[in-house]
Amino acid sequence: MRLYIVDAFTSEAFAGNSAGVVLLDSPGDAGWMQSVAAELKHAETAFVEVGGEGPKSLRWFTPETEVDLCGHATLATTHVLGGEQTFTTRSGELRCRAEDGWVSMDFPSDPPRGSDDDLSPIFPDLEFEYVGRSHQNLFAVMDDASVVRSLKPDLAALRAHWTGRLMVTAPGDIDGIDFVTRFFAPGVGIDEDPVTGSAHCVLAPYWAARLGREKLVGEQASARGGVVRMSLEGDRVLLSGQAVTVASGELHV
Repeated sequence: MRLYIVDAFTSEAFAGNSAGVVLLDSPGDAGWMQSVAAELKHAETAFVEVGGEGPKSLRWFTPETEVDLCGHATLATTHVLGGEQTFTTRSGELRCRAEDGWVSMDFPSDPPRGSDDDLSPIFPDLEFEYVGRSHQNLFAVMDDASVVRSLKPDLAALRAHWTGRLMVTAPGDIDGIDFVTRFFAPGVGIDEDPVTGSAHCVLAPYWAARLGREKLVGEQASARGGVVRMSLEGDRVLLSGQAVTVASGELHV
């Protein structure tokens, strides 16, 4: 089987979010896919069936579990395959396109809903403008991007809180960047995700309503960093980013 390592949401190698991409001729066993993802140790590894006609089955695994939606590994997969692709996934049908060095992905919008979650065990000394939940993630808003950039959450406390996944966001502090975000997910085995495409399905509707426009640019302010372009289109979010193939080879087991 062909195996690729791709850095997504970046135009430079060793930045953005790395993903494994495995090309399958036939459906893979879930336990085997989980073992491969644990071996590769990327935030997510994508497994895509390329042996038939029509839409391609696509699944994503962290080192610990299968997930319902992953943006950066979908971007990486489309980057490897090229052209227009339609994937069948646990989050429905996803249409993607690789063109002129960019990959665009049509994902479902996931607006956050206000909640009364207490984040003080995770961030004892911080206050938030807004706390909510999306389909699977906690969502918190601050007024200062510099604080978001320097966050040091209590990961053990976060892992014990709901799904153990939290994005924290604030207005942008750099020209051309509408907002900054960091995403912590110890609940699925990822202390901090470098760039989280699916999180922007939550971020886009929130910031579009707050800023009064449907086209946005977000920076995920992790150590590796990355940039995500967004366009809100009704109940869908068009996510766009670049990618770099770092390595390719064969998976023997």
